[in-house]
Amino acid sequence: MVKAAARLVLLRHGQSQWNLENRFTGWFDVDLTPKGIAEASAAGEVLKAAGITPDVVHTSLQTRAIETANLVLSASSQLGIPIQKNWRLNERHYGGLTGMNKEETTALYGAQQVHIWRRSYSTAPPEMQPDHPYNPNNDARYASIPSNLRPRTECLADVVERLMPYWDGPLSEDLRQSKTVLIAAHGNSLRALVKHLQAIPDDEISDLDIPTGAPIVFDLNQDLEPADSSPVADRYLL
Repeated sequence: MVKAAARLVLLRHGQSQWNLENRFTGWFDVDLTPKGIAEASAAGEVLKAAGITPDVVHTSLQTRAIETANLVLSASSQLGIPIQKNWRLNERHYGGLTGMNKEETTALYGAQQVHIWRRSYSTAPPEMQPDHPYNPNNDARYASIPSNLRPRTECLADVVERLMPYWDGPLSEDLRQSKTVLIAAHGNSLRALVKHLQAIPDDEISDLDIPTGAPIVFDLNQDLEPADSSPVADRYLL
């Protein structure tokens, strides 16, 4: 067995209010539900019981991911470790679908079209218009992002493209110091990262779902590639 050079733990945030309401959330900021809070705390307890102690946490700029990171660290008695926040770990931007109930969206556009928007690797939903009631792009936390980089909609391929500079930069820098890195992020930003790590083909990534509150552990070699070929299903820390 190849000795791991670093450990990467991926964690999708706990259930959010719009997860509960079955709405497209994307970049809009919502809080965790009581269930989501419990999921995040339980994930911290699982990490603690497994003896996995992150040296640093990376998270998005979105409240549900930041809350999850803090709850995990509190449950695992590690509130003192550094947390780095970056928009490149944000959830996929769902454009004009943001805030819409998924069942109502299906009734409006048809199941086939909604399935393409949700699961296609390269087809994005309609763009969000500036007057959209849930437009997050003028949020002060995104003021430092050049306007041409602030998305108005995204497909998963777009998420991969915006994520990779962060993987090649801060994430890889921490991992190359043989650190254990925890990423508390979102379903699609984590799907994008798993796609890269496991070289999942474009036409197969639609089959990958990442549940809320379930840590995924990757032991990485010196090249920051998985040290073994286990599928994602075998990497959950249960």
